[in-house]
This record gives sequence, structure tokens and C-alpha cells, in this order.
Amino acid sequence: MQRLFLLLVACAAMLGSARAGEVYVIPLKGEISKAQFFFVRRGIKEAEAAKADAVVLDMDTYGGDLEAATEMSDALGGTTLPTLTYIDTNAGSAGALVALATRRIYMAPVSAIGAAAPVDSSGQDLPSTMQDKVASYFSGYFRSVAEKNGYNPDLAEAFISKTAGVKLGSVVIHPAGTLLTLSAQEAAKAVDGKPVLASGIADSLSDLLTKASLGGTVHTVDPTGFERLAFWLTTFAPLLLLGGIVGAYIELKMGGFGVAGLVATLCFLAFFFGSYVAGLAGWEVVIVFAVGLGLIVSEIVIHPGTIIPGLIGLLLACGSILWAMTDHYPHEPLIPTGSMVERPVLNLAITILLAGIAIPIITRYLPDTPFFRFIALARAQPRGPSFSGRTVDSPTSLAVGETGVALSILRPSGNARFGDSIVDVITRGEFIEPASPLRVLAIEGSRIIVARG
Repeated sequence: MQRLFLLLVACAAMLGSARAGEVYVIPLKGEISKAQFFFVRRGIKEAEAAKADAVVLDMDTYGGDLEAATEMSDALGGTTLPTLTYIDTNAGSAGALVALATRRIYMAPVSAIGAAAPVDSSGQDLPSTMQDKVASYFSGYFRSVAEKNGYNPDLAEAFISKTAGVKLGSVVIHPAGTLLTLSAQEAAKAVDGKPVLASGIADSLSDLLTKASLGGTVHTVDPTGFERLAFWLTTFAPLLLLGGIVGAYIELKMGGFGVAGLVATLCFLAFFFGSYVAGLAGWEVVIVFAVGLGLIVSEIVIHPGTIIPGLIGLLLACGSILWAMTDHYPHEPLIPTGSMVERPVLNLAITILLAGIAIPIITRYLPDTPFFRFIALARAQPRGPSFSGRTVDSPTSLAVGETGVALSILRPSGNARFGDSIVDVITRGEFIEPASPLRVLAIEGSRIIVARG
């Protein structure tokens, strides 16, 4: 009986050595860029949501944007899943630094990693002082990344700086004077019982999975054509929000749905679409935002003065906007921490500040522009029988300074009564409720410009 028990334990141990869950493979090919960062981040979040056993970067890159490399490193360092890199065939420059952000590195038999000195956008060396400054920062950053993942931090510094050498015990791996580049055999070489960098050499991705004891289904994350678009949309998120807010404000003033409403809709859709493609948020935030916007509109148009619906709508709209800009991972708490919302709050604050400047300027000057006259006249109710059965009269009998009363909401156009006459009027952008006293400011052809009297 005891032998049977020991046999069952041994079998369970053997079965447990190969993990049976999904392995998410994220191809990292070509130039390291912000668009690729969005792709990598999305892949990590999908893997976490699926409770995968591991994330594998399938890498072949000569390098790219160091800032994007640091963002990838932060994303890889923030996940709770085991992370690996398979270098097939190159991990040059920024790619080498991203590889250091994973917990294990495997390399194809003919492959190399290293040479990560900072250069300018054209590939030329930076000026001496700038080179020293940039190299100092990134070497410090990636030293800490390497040390966190169990690698010799001197390797990270030697990848970036020519002045750094690498020595393991009594063995000099790399003398100072040149940038460090390691072949697969050099990286996997054992010194004092520990590999210089790579956990092993694998003939293929499937060979890596076998050597890393990763079983189960392999799920390859496919890049989309929208990742690059997502970079631009998220970069200009404050301007998209500004366009949406200002467009919505003008539309509420004008009433109906026209050019301003279309601009606002497109801006908000572009903002949320960019967040979705970048892996920051799902479409549920769009639903929350739409509910919030609906409550705000109902407060203004249907039952003004009740306050509560508008306040709830404002909280929902602002909350969904902040959520759409927050980099939240599935393993993290639902309520984000202060560091997570720092940038979203800053973006929203910038947007509100710009809107606070733009709206008064638009209110003051837009009504005097030909474009405003065109859309205002197009929206004005046509002359003829009104909903009350009364006839809209000609404005020729009115004079500047006459007083009357609004019969409809002026947003900014609508109907008003002056004496026995009902006429179409327009404000200079002011929102005026029905039954409010009015005063004629000017008469320009068929346009009667009024203000609250």
C-alpha cells in the first residue's frame, strides 16, 4: 500500500512538472515603438484575464525607441505571470533591454543580444554630453530591471555603455572599451554553475516550451492595424476631449443635431476607440459615459434645475473618461491607486482648463462669424404656422431696445413674442429658458439678435 502511495505521488509530481494551462506568445518583430508597446501591453492583459501560465515574447528586433522599451519593461515587470523571451534571431539595442525585463531568456542557436547604446532618430551617435547623460539614466534603470529578474546588472550597463566591463567571479566576460554583444553560446555559457544570461538554447519556440516545462495550448497574440493609430489617439486624448466638450456645448446651445454635434460625437468616439485599441479600457466605459451624458442633457433640456441627474451624469462621464485613460491590469484592485490615475487626472485637468478658456471665447466671437449665421439660420424654425397655431411675423416692425418674452428655449435660436408679434430670434450664444424676458440688441436683415431682458 505504501509503495502504491509513493507511486501515485511520483506520478503527480511528473504531471505537475508540465504546466497544462495556456501559454500566450507575443511576437515582437521589427522596430521597438510606442505602437508595439500598446500591442505588448494588450497581450499581457489578455494573458492575465485568461489566467495563462506564462507570457513568451517571440523576439526578433534590431532595437528602436528606448522610451517604448522602458514602458514595455514596466508592463512586463507589473504582471504576476511568469515571463520569458525567445530570441529568434536578434535582440539588439532596445530589444536587449526589453528581454532583461522578462524572468528567463532562451536564444536560438544562431542569435545575438546586446549593443544598446542610445542614438538619435537617424541612428547617429548623440553628442558627447547628451550621450553620457542618456546612457547614465538608462543604464541605471535597466541595471535595476536586470537585478530584479536575477541577471547580473553589469550586463545591462555593458549593453549601454562602452566604459563598463563584466566580470563573473574571476572570469572576465567582457572588457571595457566596447559595447557588449553576446552570441547564444556566450549568453548560455555557465560560469560558477550559473549561465551568463540565457537559461538555454532552443531550436524553436516549441523547443523552448519543452525546456521551460510549459505545456498546454499555445495562444499567439496577433497584432492589429490599429495599434499605431491608438498611439496617436491616446497621445492627443486631451485635444479629443476638448473637441468633444466644446462641440457638445455648442450643440446644446444650438439645439437639434448638426455640425457641432457631429464633431463632438466623432471626438468622443475617437477618444474611447483609442483607449480600447491601446488596451486601456473596454467598451463598457462608453456605455457608462453615454448614460452620464444622457443624464446631463436631460438635466439641461427636460427638467432644468433638478441638479441631481446632472450631478450624477457629470460624475459618470468624468469617471468613465478617467477610467478610459487608466492603465489597469486584471490582477490589480478594481479601485486604481493614486499613481495609476495621476496621468489621467492631469489630462482631464488640462482639458477642463482649455475648455474653460475656449468656451467663453467661442460664446463671445462665434455668433459674429458667417459660419455661425449659416448654421443658426438653417436651424431656425421656418416662417409659417407654429406649434401653437400662431403665425410667425416679419421682424420689420421691431426696433432695437424693444422688450418681449421667450416662447421656446433659445439655444441660441427660437421663438419670442414682442407685443402681438411672434418672431424668430437668436442670441449671441446665450442659453435662455422659455418665458424669460428678452431685449432686442440688433436687427441684421432677417436676424433679430436678443439678450436676456
